Amino acid sequence: MNNPIIKLRGLSKHYKNKIAVDNLSLEINKGEVFGLLGPNGAGKTTTILMLLGLSEPTSGQALVCGHDSTRNSIGIKKKVGYLPDNLGFYGNMTAVENLSFVGRLNGFSEKEAQEKALDLLEKVGLKNNAHQKVTTFSRGMKQRLGLADVLIKDPEVIILDEPTLGIDPSGVKDFLALIKKLNKQQNLTVLLSSHHLQHVQQICDRVGIFVGGKLLAQGDIPSLSKQLFNKNGFVTLLRVQDNEEDTTKLKYDIKSLLGLQEVIMKGNEIEVISTHEQTVELVRHLVGRGYGLIGVEQKTYGLDEIYLEYFKYEKNQDVSNEKSNKVSKNSFFKRKYT
Repeated sequence: MNNPIIKLRGLSKHYKNKIAVDNLSLEINKGEVFGLLGPNGAGKTTTILMLLGLSEPTSGQALVCGHDSTRNSIGIKKKVGYLPDNLGFYGNMTAVENLSFVGRLNGFSEKEAQEKALDLLEKVGLKNNAHQKVTTFSRGMKQRLGLADVLIKDPEVIILDEPTLGIDPSGVKDFLALIKKLNKQQNLTVLLSSHHLQHVQQICDRVGIFVGGKLLAQGDIPSLSKQLFNKNGFVTLLRVQDNEEDTTKLKYDIKSLLGLQEVIMKGNEIEVISTHEQTVELVRHLVGRGYGLIGVEQKTYGLDEIYLEYFKYEKNQDVSNEKSNKVSKNSFFKRKYT
């Protein structure tokens, strides 16, 4: 059941010579980990700033925790924790001193702020570094401290902008596991913006693919895969014994079957887009003809393949639009000057 805590309706941001975000509509449910995936410059950070009320949209509306980001940004700040890609701390202060200071700014007494700071440092795995000056922290430790910083006001939503940037692989794994743990324990809604496909795939319930200011697609990985690759059925991989003569015959034999939409031969592997019933019929056919069938499985796609396919589609659209614009301009000049 949908229970959106973030609602975007036709959200756009135009600059003088650029459209940074183009008519973005999106809903993120309470307790969900949603990944906003796209290359640098795609408009992810601009979207986040509009969500937080730190940048005014050209058009459209952003509702977060029931508050309109343009009209009530203060209400949003009380409900949302934000970790930017480069969070600053007072380097000459310890971790607990930094967090206690933030706690007092959020209305806690000195004692409450100190207790909350120590509790959060334990949660994010920095208990043993509580009294260490932040200037000595690694990038990964600073990101953990940043996570504690956004949690200190008990937010309903946390927004993380490129949170794994500059962290070593081991640190990334631990950091992502920590986010997922907090999400499960506290039913915390997480919006994670990143250009790292693997990181998004590891922890996100759903993904939005963001390219050139546009949300090209959204959904979980199986649904995105179906939209792109399995529109008319499932992709099935059939493996036969490696016999060149049989494989050549097989290619023409399969093509003679009615109803199959596409057949791709790769060595001794056959890739077929078909319904479940068609796949069963094909397997029976191959076995009945005496082909050495040694394996049948449904092909699955990772986020990297899905993302590249959408990115390729967007580039093709841009090329097509450029050609269309050139044709229009040429037609205009011909009419005007001939």
